[in-house]
Amino acid sequence: MNAEAALTWLESIIPAQTGERLSDLQKVILQQVWLGRKYLDIARSYGCTEGHVKDVGSQLWKLLSQVLRQKITKSNCRTTLERVLRKTSAISNTFCLTSPPTPLLQGEGSNFPPFPCRKGGLGLQTVSTLEDTNFIGRQDAIAHLNTLVNQGAKVIVIQGEGGLGKTTLAQQYLQNQGFDLVLELLMAKESQNITSVERVVEEWLKQDFGEEPGVEFGVTLGRLKRQLHHRRVGVLIDNFEPALDHQGKLIAPHRSYVELLRVLADVRVQSVTLITSRDRLCEPGINIHHYRLPSLDQGAWLKFFSHRGLIIDTPTLQQIHHTYGGNAKAMGIICGAIQEDCGGDLTLYWQENHTDPLAATDLKNLAVSQINRLQNLDSQAYRLLCRLGCYRYQDIPKIPSSGLFCLLWDVPKTEHRQIITSLRNRSLIECEQGEYWLHPVIRAEAIARLRNSDDWEITNHKAAEFWTASVTEIATFSDALQALEAYYHYIEINAFDLAGKVILKSRNNQWQQFLPLGSTLYRMGFTQPILTAINQVVNNIEFEDNLIELYNILGDLYWITGKISQAITCQEKTINLATQALKSLVPQPENKHKVYYLRMLEVDSLLSIGLYKIDLWELETAADLFQQVIYLAQNTDHHSWAEKASVCLALVNSYLGLNDAAFALADVAYQNITQEKLVKTGRFAYFMQILGQTYINLGDFSKATEMFQQALTFAEASHYMQVKAKTLTSLAEIYRQQADYQLALTHHQEAIELLEKIGAKCDLAEAYFQLGLTYQKMSNYDKSEINFYQAKQLFTEIKAPKQVNKISNSASRFTICKT
Repeated sequence: MNAEAALTWLESIIPAQTGERLSDLQKVILQQVWLGRKYLDIARSYGCTEGHVKDVGSQLWKLLSQVLRQKITKSNCRTTLERVLRKTSAISNTFCLTSPPTPLLQGEGSNFPPFPCRKGGLGLQTVSTLEDTNFIGRQDAIAHLNTLVNQGAKVIVIQGEGGLGKTTLAQQYLQNQGFDLVLELLMAKESQNITSVERVVEEWLKQDFGEEPGVEFGVTLGRLKRQLHHRRVGVLIDNFEPALDHQGKLIAPHRSYVELLRVLADVRVQSVTLITSRDRLCEPGINIHHYRLPSLDQGAWLKFFSHRGLIIDTPTLQQIHHTYGGNAKAMGIICGAIQEDCGGDLTLYWQENHTDPLAATDLKNLAVSQINRLQNLDSQAYRLLCRLGCYRYQDIPKIPSSGLFCLLWDVPKTEHRQIITSLRNRSLIECEQGEYWLHPVIRAEAIARLRNSDDWEITNHKAAEFWTASVTEIATFSDALQALEAYYHYIEINAFDLAGKVILKSRNNQWQQFLPLGSTLYRMGFTQPILTAINQVVNNIEFEDNLIELYNILGDLYWITGKISQAITCQEKTINLATQALKSLVPQPENKHKVYYLRMLEVDSLLSIGLYKIDLWELETAADLFQQVIYLAQNTDHHSWAEKASVCLALVNSYLGLNDAAFALADVAYQNITQEKLVKTGRFAYFMQILGQTYINLGDFSKATEMFQQALTFAEASHYMQVKAKTLTSLAEIYRQQADYQLALTHHQEAIELLEKIGAKCDLAEAYFQLGLTYQKMSNYDKSEINFYQAKQLFTEIKAPKQVNKISNSASRFTICKT
């Protein structure tokens, strides 16, 4: 077969199937690749760049893969096309007639497109292109097996968990490779029922090759080997794991299978042997290749369900596919349940079953059988598997190896790797780049067993300690979420005080501050989960020391979400508890740190209430609170709180029209904040944007812009979403004042999107108000009113009547001016 014949054939079938035709360059690429030419040589001869040839070549291989329904690449193009052409030619010769043939029905006949007839008659014109929906989504797997065989592999173990479709893949592959003969051996489910290899080989020789076995097994194997030298034979050994021990070697009663595998792996035989197994085959003396079969992707599930007429909702399908890890058997079982129990409605089925992924008995049996076998073979690996069920695999979907080691507290360290390898070899744990996870179905059974064992509490303790120790500094969002994982483990075992300590554990962060995890998370916009977490803890906690700071953080969370009344209550609880604790402390050196801590919480809570009062537009009350903080903290160990309060007081004074006082405070704060050390750390980012707003009110746009740019830089680098959004709103205000309305609108919109995302209600209300003012200045009255209305609605929900009046007055003044 030459390139011209292949090209002629392809040009006859591609337009009929795809409506496309090969371009001149695609034809050249096909011909030259057939001859072994490199892309660079093709580019030089054709007169274009190598990159262009690669792009066109990539399109060509995708087109051929689509038409031939198997993976075509530059490296396998010639061998694959030659094989397809040989088979198709044989089919076409069979159907070449001197008169038109009776067309085959769709679904019958060859899987290959027709080859032009060479005997003068009409070629077969109607050949099915309909994909077998009982065997879908395995084009890449077939291509992978082809590659291994082309590279000389004689024995391939298709490995994977139960229900993945290993047997179906092996059968389909062997049936479609044109073997003279296909031999199948189904291993027994139980080790004691396995047929002896001697009997198996004798049966093959008698029934399939018509040859008598020898008296000794060695002679019988020799006769089988000679047959395999002369005939192309496919061999399937299915469900091989019952013959393997806990190390992946053949068990003692059936060691003779090693000799059969040596014959099948001989490079001179023409056979290809596929072995399916949940466990890895670890016989070092045999040349064996392993192929870890992946699960079916979501597209395959969609095609399977669609063909069976199910009512499909894509988000629901995505959840189901994820829950069952793309398992092929689960797909079939679930499909049947949906059709029988829910009238083909996938969404209805999931509404009823999502809380129990093992509701279907067949699915539960699938997981149980695998885990039971592990329990019998390797008790230590079994215990680790159950313990791994404690991890959530949600916010942190994969666990590093140290997260597995910590669960092997009762096993010598020298055995840790071996136990993990045991799970991997049995396809009970997934691994990628040194990180591990359980399929949801396996995890459901593992955690059920763990809950009923004596290991439940200690396992969660060990996992929580691992997560806490694994994060020493919070520099990214992932770090923060990883540190929070410990909280969920303590909640599982009702250790609420320990869960509270997780939220309060302070670490260095990207702002070069030493902040509790809860504060760091809400700064990053992780508001609602940490709000829920703290509420769950404060209602069950026993130690008041933990409550003091939890209420302090909880107050800020309520403030962000617009529940200012509850926020103030929380801060008042912090102040009262801190005051009581201080009164009970004896002034001794060992209490110095605790006194500092309690005083810090007092002034911080007062500062927080002052900020809340600004959002309520109760400016005089806010000013009094900031003065109180300055009085308590100035020239003490808490002097930095006095500096923060001074910045806030400057802002309040600018709102009240006390410009001289505002300028005096703002300029001192400006000098402090712009010190080189503070500028580099960004720890004052929140107060930088407050100072910037003060300078807007005072008309100094230059200093305002400087502060906002600094704050924005820090906010983006450290994922401080609230500061970023507030800064964008303020920059939009400057652009409005400068009549750069388009830039102003862009900043307004970005700020509003961020604030809606993190649920910062007070700031969102102000953002809508500022957007309304921008539209007002643009004389876009309708949009101005819409945004004023949005702002008033939010402030009404927040219970900030003075803010509502402020917006109404702004709208009224504009109406009067317009009139």
